[in-house]
Amino acid sequence: MTLTKLNTEQLVALCKTGNQSSQLEIYNRYYKAMYNTSIRIVKNRFEAEDIMQDSFLMAFTKLESLKNEATFGPWLKRIVINNSIHHYKKNIKNNEVPIDDVLYKVENEVSGISNDYDFTTIKAKQVLNSMKSLKDNYRVALTLNLIEGYDYEEISEIMNITNANCRTTISRAKESLRQKLQLVIA
Repeated sequence: MTLTKLNTEQLVALCKTGNQSSQLEIYNRYYKAMYNTSIRIVKNRFEAEDIMQDSFLMAFTKLESLKNEATFGPWLKRIVINNSIHHYKKNIKNNEVPIDDVLYKVENEVSGISNDYDFTTIKAKQVLNSMKSLKDNYRVALTLNLIEGYDYEEISEIMNITNANCRTTISRAKESLRQKLQLVIA
């Protein structure tokens, strides 16, 4: 049986034995989702790529600590999110500006918005662009809640805030996003 026909639990079990082919198969199945998770937090495609790679290495080296092979996906995603948040906070301390922000602004100023996108794509881009302009804690909380699907308890644990503070932050973030979208649409 080829590795592509194995389910994730079987692949994880093979990874625990050091099978590099099964590690590659796991990587191929999860790398896009993990990259997307990271880039929404760090806002830099190169850093997101590095974080994703480091997270996979960390996961493969700590695979023995995984109790249930069926939970590999959420476990890996949690590693990626934690690494992304840690990296993002470190960059904030150093006052670094992500190169993707600069490139994004330059590309939009030079090319303008293309008319060949359908209405749905434009709306989605407006929402994502408006999310980028939110305060950092609002953006991260909304990303974890609306895009990643974490509940308030998980978000409060990840962001190291109280559950009540998490609910307030998400509520205020949604309101702020709503106001920004009304300005864009108007």
